[in-house]
Amino acid sequence: MNKFGKIYLVLLILLFAACDPFATKIGDEVSLYESIEQKEFAFPDTLKVMTWNIKFGGGRIDFFFDCHGERVIMEESEVLENMSAVAEKIREVNPDILMIQEADVNAKRSAFVDQVQYLLDNTDFNFAAYASQWKAKHIPSDGIGKMDSGNAILSKWKFTDAKRITLPLIKSQNFIVRYFYLKRNILGIKLEHEGKTLHLLTTHASAYAKDDTKKKQLDIIKSHIDSLKQNGERFIFGGDFNSLPPYSKQTSQFDDSACTDGDFEADNYAEETDWMIPFYEDYNPAILLEDYKNDNSKHFTHTTDKNGYWNRKLDFLFTNGAFIPNSGTTLQQWMQVSDHAPIIVEFNTKQ
Repeated sequence: MNKFGKIYLVLLILLFAACDPFATKIGDEVSLYESIEQKEFAFPDTLKVMTWNIKFGGGRIDFFFDCHGERVIMEESEVLENMSAVAEKIREVNPDILMIQEADVNAKRSAFVDQVQYLLDNTDFNFAAYASQWKAKHIPSDGIGKMDSGNAILSKWKFTDAKRITLPLIKSQNFIVRYFYLKRNILGIKLEHEGKTLHLLTTHASAYAKDDTKKKQLDIIKSHIDSLKQNGERFIFGGDFNSLPPYSKQTSQFDDSACTDGDFEADNYAEETDWMIPFYEDYNPAILLEDYKNDNSKHFTHTTDKNGYWNRKLDFLFTNGAFIPNSGTTLQQWMQVSDHAPIIVEFNTKQ
């Protein structure tokens, strides 16, 4: 039996001997945060909202899963330097609401720096909610070790009803991989002001699903916001959907992944360009579909190649309220800070 086979056998024995020996199961728990120093802000007529996949403070280090390098673990100095750059850019934009994906709070790969608390203490946000997507006492693969990473929403104002909604797992993965793999979610909070309620939600859909899992995740996301609309509730929903908008006809030009072993090959985006249509049909996007159709490249938000250029749009913001016309912007100038570009938009709180 080879080395991998022996490791696989040991893992099977451990998993069958105990219910959850590596503590990978995630329920509906949400962690609440506050900044060290509270700041006072008047509630504005327009909210500036930002969504950003911050790549766990990894900047553009060549990690193994991008197949451009072999790095797995960062030094604390590297994490703090990268997070300092993330915080600097956030302060420059000065959003009222920030939705982040791939935030580590207790992970070996990011030197156990709590990145949600770091951003609270180094920006003007006062409160945050965090929901794990990837959690384990120890991941016995590639030197990853302890993991706690997920989605967060940061706000200048106190919120209520923080909630984590579970999304389906990738069913085509084998039992061992699925046990240790990411458990995707929707994270939602509620802001209340002058008798009005605004739901703020974020998500990070699957990136490496080779079956219909991501389509099911998107259907659940759409169903959830549909129910808010039907109940007369206002919402802003944003995040990394890992899906292309309609009119993404340039998919054949994508360097989807440098990986060829199957584990981290990107999805076949060319087959998914209609999956986001229901969101555009029923809700208001930060970046109008017509604008995207006319000039795709200025709205791209992702690339795996730090020496190349953004080559696809995977990140979105939608509302059933009113975004200020022409306020939606993709900030492509910070490629060295993350493998995703943030999106910002202004929301009219009076409508």
